[in-house]
Amino acid sequence: VQLQAFGGGSVQAGGSLRLSCAASGRTLSSSHMGWFRQAPGKEREFVVAISWSGGSPYYTDSVKGRFTFSRDNSKNMVYLQMNSLKPEDTAVYYCAASHPYWRGGVYSQGGYPYWGQGTQVTVSS
Repeated sequence: VQLQAFGGGSVQAGGSLRLSCAASGRTLSSSHMGWFRQAPGKEREFVVAISWSGGSPYYTDSVKGRFTFSRDNSKNMVYLQMNSLKPEDTAVYYCAASHPYWRGGVYSQGGYPYWGQGTQVTVSS
């Protein structure tokens, strides 16, 4: 599967952006789907993910109430709506997919062998 993330940009604090991730090669509905981010000088970190088995997305605490993860299986896409952005949200954002029907958890980067190229989000104060 190939993933392509897009929709990043530069906004002021308090603004919004919507990231999209398009998949080709196979359907995403059978995979965990996640968004991760890497800020300058820091390691890549988990942001949000949803299991292939359904249920609500799992968010890291720092984005709860501000970010919303959704998926459209009919379009084979996932989205990350980011509201009330803060300067500390500045990072390169990556979408990622697990193997089909992966039995592992959604939080670990090791469970995601497929990654998009990343899209830059810059939030100025």
